[in-house]
Amino acid sequence: MFESLTGRLGDVLGRLTKRGALTEADVTEALREVRVALLEADVALPVVKSFVKRVKTKAIGTEVLKSVNPAQMVIKVVHDQLVEMLGSEQQELNLVAVPPVVYMMVGLQGSGKTTSTAKIAKWLTEKQGKKVLMASLDVRRPAAQEQLKILGEQTGIATLPIIQGQMPVDIAKRAVQSAKLQGVDIVMLDTAGRLHVDESLMAEMDAVHKEAHPTETLLVVDSLTGQDAVNVAEQFKSRVDVTGIVLTRIDGDGRGGAALSMREVTGCPIKLLGTGEKLDALEAFHPDRIANRILGMGDIVSLVEKAAETIEKDEAEKLALKMQKGNFDLDDLASQLRQMRKMGGMNSLVGMLPGIGKMKKQLDSANLDDRLLIRQEAMIQSMTPKERRNPQIIAASRKKRIAAGSGMSVQDVNRLLKQHKQMADMMKKVKKLGKKGIARGGMQGLLPPGMKF
Repeated sequence: MFESLTGRLGDVLGRLTKRGALTEADVTEALREVRVALLEADVALPVVKSFVKRVKTKAIGTEVLKSVNPAQMVIKVVHDQLVEMLGSEQQELNLVAVPPVVYMMVGLQGSGKTTSTAKIAKWLTEKQGKKVLMASLDVRRPAAQEQLKILGEQTGIATLPIIQGQMPVDIAKRAVQSAKLQGVDIVMLDTAGRLHVDESLMAEMDAVHKEAHPTETLLVVDSLTGQDAVNVAEQFKSRVDVTGIVLTRIDGDGRGGAALSMREVTGCPIKLLGTGEKLDALEAFHPDRIANRILGMGDIVSLVEKAAETIEKDEAEKLALKMQKGNFDLDDLASQLRQMRKMGGMNSLVGMLPGIGKMKKQLDSANLDDRLLIRQEAMIQSMTPKERRNPQIIAASRKKRIAAGSGMSVQDVNRLLKQHKQMADMMKKVKKLGKKGIARGGMQGLLPPGMKF
């Protein structure tokens, strides 16, 4: 998300930093380009006007233009206003209520409500230790109730038994009663959607809302619908007390306009982001971290959090011991490739690294995608245990066998072996330098000859 906007803003603000002293005209010109970049990213016009006006008011102040580094101060103003536009502070799901706490999922058909229901239920179970019951109130879409039941089986989360012919309000009532009897903490009601906002949809939603008295009414919006997503959010907000927004499919939205407009237009906080198809592809929405990503500053905090959640402790300790001894075989490389895929793949990780926006073209031309990780892992799996432990024995005939076994070419195998050798050499340098050597020589000691850090 935000790839095109990050690139445009990076260019505009990058030119400011090269000028040194700034005039009011310089800032005005830059903000004109920022305005165009936001509009091209599908941000709502009223939001763009308000944002540019606030930035200009603060950026042309004496304390900015007369500061030691005016360009950096302008960037800080842009960053702070982005955070404010996105909601200033993270808004978490409300868990403070007498159980069973009711969460009601609303939105148009195809926005990802049912999948989001399962994702949130899984997240609440695993991260919050809550007992969750899911119930489908969608009696109109064929197999909608069965879909939620299957997702419940996949995640190990209970779903309300289906009674054919029962209407949504009665299902909601039965779900709450069942939750009380079973000692459930949270009930998730997956309501029906339509292909467009209509009166029957709203009336049904009103009736369920009055019966269930939800603590959270979460509007699920597909970010790929762009500007129309904001219009949908406004219409739902006008009829029910929407307490938070879940933006889905943000991994497929290169512009990000819906995310930038939603909070300011509706007044509702964005609480969660759906970042992929898998049931664990869900992120809490942090305005400051998103602002950092938009301005190419990366999101190291989220990267570290993701690593802590996915990296297996035993594997990490085993690799640390091998590093101390200067050992790194192909089994270790395969383990690293698996960990990267667990963390969301290469594109997900690259997007969180600071300054990566400036290298976007080079990265695109390098074809960095998750298929590369899968192919590399397939080549390693085609090797014998002896070959994985001793890569130096892999000669021409073995390379042909490995290539044929993994559906790759001998050149691909050569590239993999070269990559492994470079990593193994670095591990040996770590052992040779030791803690004192690394502290004394810094990162330069780990780089190949002739390369300066």
